[in-house]
Amino acid sequence: MKLSPHTAPAEPDNLLIRMHNQVGAAVDVTGTRDSSRWICHGCGERANMYDGLTFTRRGAQDHSTYCRAAYHRTS
Repeated sequence: MKLSPHTAPAEPDNLLIRMHNQVGAAVDVTGTRDSSRWICHGCGERANMYDGLTFTRRGAQDHSTYCRAAYHRTS
């Protein structure tokens, strides 16, 4: 059994920004400049609603600076 952090999930077509949390799990910002949201592939937390890119990026950055979760998958 191999455990590895989910650091490089497949990129969605509407990916705008990819950053990484404290342990390397991806935090993706998707959508458009006017309507975007973020999701953390480490802990599963996500933005509650769609917002402008400036606010979404700030929320994703804030989350990635303190999140230390890493989703582990078995393969």
